[in-house]
Amino acid sequence: MSIDNLEQWLATPLGKYLQEQEQLLFDEAVHDIFGFNAMQFGMLELNLLQNSRIPYKFHASVSSGAVQCESHKLPLPENTLDLVVMPHTLDFSEHPHQTLREAARVMVPEGHIVISGFNPLSTWGIRRLASENGTYPWDANFLSLMRIKDWLALLDFEIVDSRMTCHMPPFKSASWLGRYSMVERLGARLWPMMGGVYFVVAKKRVLGMRLIKPAWKKPRLNANLLPAPTQRTDTQKKHEQ
Repeated sequence: MSIDNLEQWLATPLGKYLQEQEQLLFDEAVHDIFGFNAMQFGMLELNLLQNSRIPYKFHASVSSGAVQCESHKLPLPENTLDLVVMPHTLDFSEHPHQTLREAARVMVPEGHIVISGFNPLSTWGIRRLASENGTYPWDANFLSLMRIKDWLALLDFEIVDSRMTCHMPPFKSASWLGRYSMVERLGARLWPMMGGVYFVVAKKRVLGMRLIKPAWKKPRLNANLLPAPTQRTDTQKKHEQ
């Protein structure tokens, strides 16, 4: 499977609907993430780093972008990237867990990863069951949000934010999709975990890092260290005079 083969589907009304919803979430998430280097892997039809203030940003995928490689074999050294953006990268990876491990390897401590993927527990997941093999995007992996969180926890990531989007059922008709604003509001309120797409922001934790608090209170003096008063004899007083 290749995420680049989604290009034709993304041009459909349903594909454009997905792009609009995800662009909003990625723009909000990356704006307040700081650092020096950021990478977006996959779905290069969207510039999901456009709202990032990180100075050096590049795009990568299997067959296009500044870096061309498999997502589970990144040609980057360890502790290189402050931000990794993966829109549906795990969905179309033959080795999704290894892809996540590679992302963790190249990220600096306290770096962030932003992931989106198709939710199997949704009307989009049901639509997938009715599709033929090889039909994009329904032949994606459709990994559950719970599994993604478990993988992130094993890799020592802390979940910063997680939510669902694309609550509109995957209609092909543009007229139905034109009503998505109302459905999105109702879906987020009534069935928040049933969105067609999950969205996760996580931070790479530093093992063994311990916060040292400042000592605001003055230390108490040890009574044993204080000099004990002594009485002067008459001879000592005469010498002092």
